[in-house]
Amino acid sequence: MINLYKILEKTSLNPTVVLMRIEDDLIHINSLPGQFVIIRVDDRGERIPLTIYDKDDHSISIIFQIVGKTTQKLNQLNAGDYINDIVGPLGEPTDLNGLNKVIVVGGGVGCAIAFPIAKQLFQSGVDVTSIIGFRNSDLVILENEFKLNSNRLSLMTDDGSAGEKGFVTDSLRKYLESGSYDKVIAIGPIPMMKFVAKLTKEFNTKTIVSLNSIMVDGTGMCGGCRVTVAGESKFACVDGPDFDAHLVDFDELMRRNTAYSDFEKASHKEYCRLLQVAKNE
Repeated sequence: MINLYKILEKTSLNPTVVLMRIEDDLIHINSLPGQFVIIRVDDRGERIPLTIYDKDDHSISIIFQIVGKTTQKLNQLNAGDYINDIVGPLGEPTDLNGLNKVIVVGGGVGCAIAFPIAKQLFQSGVDVTSIIGFRNSDLVILENEFKLNSNRLSLMTDDGSAGEKGFVTDSLRKYLESGSYDKVIAIGPIPMMKFVAKLTKEFNTKTIVSLNSIMVDGTGMCGGCRVTVAGESKFACVDGPDFDAHLVDFDELMRRNTAYSDFEKASHKEYCRLLQVAKNE
């Protein structure tokens, strides 16, 4: 089998988050902020969705967090190695039309999804306030990139080791209290998005979230990414990944996303054990 997707660059953004730039001839042509690809590391690997962080005339860039077996396998590859296959762009792009003043909220590795949205808005002349949040300073990513593509930036950390101490909702409340905004776009851990939605509902501010649910095929066939929005079942891969935050059943989404967590942890542990055995031989 001929491997088509060559890794051009690999950069560690923090101890568990990695950026890869991958050679590409087709996906970048039609991809827009908010869309994603599904990657299979090898011909026996599982399929995982990863958002397109950036692109140029001959490559796309992805950012991923090392959390399970597949992302661990992906991290074993380096510049010059090949990824087995990539499908995309998938999903509906984020609707950025008709906006004048927007708040973009990113939490943790969700900042990799939030950044291309903030960048396109800012470069289109929209007034962009970006709020990014992390547990501590060691986990901060893309701070400079957001600074260059926002009218103002608030960096929040849980422990205050970088930026301001607190949660993204603390900063968001201050901005909402001081003025009106066309839209809030929030991307990050499900609990973060849930509480952002709860807050913006108080201010009657339209809010969009990007749902990174379990996916297999990315075309609406498997049903693994099913989410409930306004009481109706939707598929995040084809109907989303963006949805009205005030209509999403976040509690159900959290239950669904953790359904395989024990299996994933066991699989990751066994893979790391095998890596160590191979290293010691």
